[in-house]
Amino acid sequence: MLQQTRVAVVRDRYADFLRRFPSVERLAAAKLPEVLAAWSGLGYYRRAGALHAAAQQLVEDGLRFPRTAEDLASLPGIGRYTAAAIASIAFDQPCAVVDGNVERVLGRLFRVRKRQAWRAAGELLSPGRPGDFNQAMMELGATVCLPKAPLCVQCPVFAWCRTRGAGTARGSSLRRKKPIAYRLAVRNQAVFLVQREDHKSLMPSMWELPQTRPGAGVPALRLRHAITSTDYQVSVYRARTASGSRGRWVKLAEAERLPLTGLTQKILRWTKLI
Repeated sequence: MLQQTRVAVVRDRYADFLRRFPSVERLAAAKLPEVLAAWSGLGYYRRAGALHAAAQQLVEDGLRFPRTAEDLASLPGIGRYTAAAIASIAFDQPCAVVDGNVERVLGRLFRVRKRQAWRAAGELLSPGRPGDFNQAMMELGATVCLPKAPLCVQCPVFAWCRTRGAGTARGSSLRRKKPIAYRLAVRNQAVFLVQREDHKSLMPSMWELPQTRPGAGVPALRLRHAITSTDYQVSVYRARTASGSRGRWVKLAEAERLPLTGLTQKILRWTKLI
């Protein structure tokens, strides 16, 4: 959940997810739409699908949980970073971890380029306490060695830093603005929702309000919604009727049990429908 998602957002959702799926077996036995519904609002829904698939693979393997980074990387959705993080933090394996925060710290500390970061992290790693070391490096980048305004006066390694805070994260302030509009149709305590196609690269199979063209009258609601590098300027228009081959009327009491996109969930909450 913490991949590209802030801790403040994840904290409560993580606890809710564990209450819903308290074991690997329960997660593996769940239907994918149920898992996506529990993930709704966190974004990057491929993570939820990969987590579900990994749980199923673990059950098939007799719950023999991999302990090394190499074996962990064989599970669906686990790449080099996640494998190293799990191996070092959960199993005390001497694996360095490099995420965006660590990359920034190493870049400023040693003037190394992105492709050199993993080697530098490995050379710096504390083999006796790799999990603590990796978490400390990530925390240093997240709370002190900030992209735009690093808190150098608070940095515990300032004396060894070659750049003393120079250099900002590339692209940190370059966000694309994009207008988007939706139709909100409600009748008999039900809302009309459409399902995104399975082949969509972004949020496949998730449910959302039907889209329309911006500027189609006076919107009942305006809001902003950020996804990765895009700021969506959202307009929501009331509609009397709705139709669509991939759409259906959903009772408001049941809507939250569907895997809704985060934006749809936000709109329904702002309009006090759920």
